[in-house]
Amino acid sequence: MHTLIAENVSKSFINHKALDDVSISVPDGAIFGLLGPNGAGKTTLIRIINQIYAPDNGRIIFNGNPIRPDDVEKIGYLPEERGLYKKMKVGEQALYLAQLKGLSRYEALKRLKYWFEKFEIQAWWDKKVEELSKGMAQKVQFIVTVIHQPKLIIFDEPFSGFDPINANLLKDEMIDLKRQGSTIIFSTHNMSSVEELCDHVALINRSKKILDGRVEEIREQYKTNTFQIDFAGAINGDFNQNPEIQVVKTEPFGKLTRITVNLTEALSPNDVLKYFIQYVDIHGFSEVLPSMNDIFIRVVKQFNQN
Repeated sequence: MHTLIAENVSKSFINHKALDDVSISVPDGAIFGLLGPNGAGKTTLIRIINQIYAPDNGRIIFNGNPIRPDDVEKIGYLPEERGLYKKMKVGEQALYLAQLKGLSRYEALKRLKYWFEKFEIQAWWDKKVEELSKGMAQKVQFIVTVIHQPKLIIFDEPFSGFDPINANLLKDEMIDLKRQGSTIIFSTHNMSSVEELCDHVALINRSKKILDGRVEEIREQYKTNTFQIDFAGAINGDFNQNPEIQVVKTEPFGKLTRITVNLTEALSPNDVLKYFIQYVDIHGFSEVLPSMNDIFIRVVKQFNQN
């Protein structure tokens, strides 16, 4: 089952095509990464999902049906452009926004108390928003985004402005929300967080979707037959004589030495082990899969050259 499906969505503004026939499917209970360079079309797609913009073509399916205006109540949205009323007190504003999401005052207060205690920000309740740092204000906006326990939560560049400690706090909360049954879409430039968090990703570049799938399947698809061998002691003989094995680099690895090699398709991992065991005392052997950052750069570069 899929919480959200975008079918052949296109959107143009004056002299600019923001989205060109983009389709994505976001499975129930997944953390879905929406990736792409600045100006690729990610935020436009997010705004169409939130019904801020209407698509020129295509449609959005939410919970199995074409999305309706009242579905906004089942979606939590933290936009990249943060927006709180600077002169209002933090607690007063959080309570107001929670009630806008359909909560009673009693329920809103109860849930806000839970979140303010969880984030250890009870002392901020009577402060004005303008007194808060950017990171503090983002914590408040995160709370308001999830306070009504939405089925779908959308974060647009959620780690922007967060220090590493608070970024990790947000990552932990995203994992916990997923565990509780929420589906999450988040747009980010932070590729390390994609590998930490995402089940699925879609890559948009110049208004087109150019890659999507499960993270582990994409990394497998783009692997380059690269392996690492960790060994102890001295090298016995010259192992760099096989033309089917290209040594990429040799580096210290704790008390060991690590060699990274590229293989031709003719060789299997077993062949490599048999070859190297003649020369070194092997302690570790593993395949190197490309990072999402490497894949991102490679795919975007190939697309831009076509």
